[in-house]
Amino acid sequence: MLSLLVLALPILGSRVHAAPAPGQASERAGIVGGQEAPESKWPWQVSLRQHTHFWMHICGGSLIHPQWVLTAAHCVGPEVQDLADFRVQLREQHLYYHDKLLPVSRIIPHPGFYMATTGADIALLELEEPVNISHSVHTITLPPASETFPPGTPCWVTGWGDVDNDVGLPPPFPLKQVKVPIVENHICDAKYHMGLYTGDNVHIVGDNMLCAGNTRKDSCQGDSGGPLVCKVNGTWLQAGVVSWGDGCAQPNRPGIYTRVTHYLDWIHHYVPKEP
Repeated sequence: MLSLLVLALPILGSRVHAAPAPGQASERAGIVGGQEAPESKWPWQVSLRQHTHFWMHICGGSLIHPQWVLTAAHCVGPEVQDLADFRVQLREQHLYYHDKLLPVSRIIPHPGFYMATTGADIALLELEEPVNISHSVHTITLPPASETFPPGTPCWVTGWGDVDNDVGLPPPFPLKQVKVPIVENHICDAKYHMGLYTGDNVHIVGDNMLCAGNTRKDSCQGDSGGPLVCKVNGTWLQAGVVSWGDGCAQPNRPGIYTRVTHYLDWIHHYVPKEP
């Protein structure tokens, strides 16, 4: 099915993008239709790094506990990964400029990610040591299982990904933000069927997913694993994890996010609940 192909094969549209080394003209950073985030906002945002010829940004993520990061499974799988090849950078305004990379002790992709019928594009990273919580770095609150994030809920997505399809910004790689509209699942699923021969009885957008964005505002390659957060009754809650899409900000193709409420039991099997 389309969702499996897109999740499992990044070249078909998952929102993971490997940036080149700092200083190269083709570097990319951004969010489609967004702006640079104020330094005081989004203190849970992290950058997931993988070692090639340097510690390259590959995905976003969120700090959900002083020792745990939430990201997308396609950022760390499906093949077995060497822990030594991964690091986590806590909230920083510009990629690569003030890195203090943290080692990872465990990588836990959801087992459903390997099954063709579920998607389950979500993963946990355990840090070797808990981080010090401060004004500039602290956790995002996970939502209650009953929260549905209906259309009209004020939601934002953040990251260092492309600013359009294959269009990026030069250094200094600022963290970007954009407010995105929530799209109801049945409407989003109908949009994704447009232009395809897939039968309407085949759900492209599952109950474990959430849709947000339009032709002007969206997440993009390089934003994968990052948080979609929504303000509910005055509290920021993580609604989704950037997962996949057919291009970025394309007509009838909202961004697809892993719905966090669908995986709360799995998350708390590993991650202690905050007191």
